[in-house]
Amino acid sequence: MVINALNYEYTELNQVLRDSNGDCTITNCCGQRFIGAGISGRSITVSGIPGNALGAYLNGAQITVHANAQDAVGDTMNDGTIIIHGNIGDAAGYAMRGGHIFVKGNAGYRAGIHMKAYREKVPVMVIGGTAGSFLGEYQAGGIIIVLGLGTDGKKIVGNFPCTGMHGGTMYLRGDCSRVRFPGQVTTKTAAGDTLVAIRDYLSEFCELFGYPLDEILQETFTVVTPDSSNPYRQMYVAN
Repeated sequence: MVINALNYEYTELNQVLRDSNGDCTITNCCGQRFIGAGISGRSITVSGIPGNALGAYLNGAQITVHANAQDAVGDTMNDGTIIIHGNIGDAAGYAMRGGHIFVKGNAGYRAGIHMKAYREKVPVMVIGGTAGSFLGEYQAGGIIIVLGLGTDGKKIVGNFPCTGMHGGTMYLRGDCSRVRFPGQVTTKTAAGDTLVAIRDYLSEFCELFGYPLDEILQETFTVVTPDSSNPYRQMYVAN
């Protein structure tokens, strides 16, 4: 089914989407919020720019956007896949506990904040370009990958990455020498066979956006994890 969003405000558009059967394509999207919120078992393709909270509480659907998306993509999503053929705004993947988010371009501030794993679910966010400040703030689980493609010498992440991180893993590709990490995390260099844990996610990213996997794997990655079972101790207790 094709839904022309031109004359719908967001509540009307979402009602039409919920009343429809099967997969849908939304055309002329321009800032309508909450598209696909809580939906499961369907495929939604969006032409145009969706508004905030695209795929919030997503529960197993696939959403593909052939443009940029605004803030809070995948807010608290539980399962499914969100594919963005452009850039995303702030707070993508907020508190997500399952599913995958693939972004061809850049992410704004606070991507992956409060990301967590839930039982067998492992949320994954792959950002093709750069990420803004406070990446992975209070991350409690899951995997965040930033590839730094097309950065033209810019830092791969902004200021204060991993602040309050106490679970999960972050993988940053390329030169991270200018990135300042907080004291409660540890960093190490990984390449080749040590990247087996994320190879499938990288392969899917490359298939979606047309990048050669071998070239992406030629660069080294910095792997960031919490350095103890109580990472906050370093922030509040003097040694």
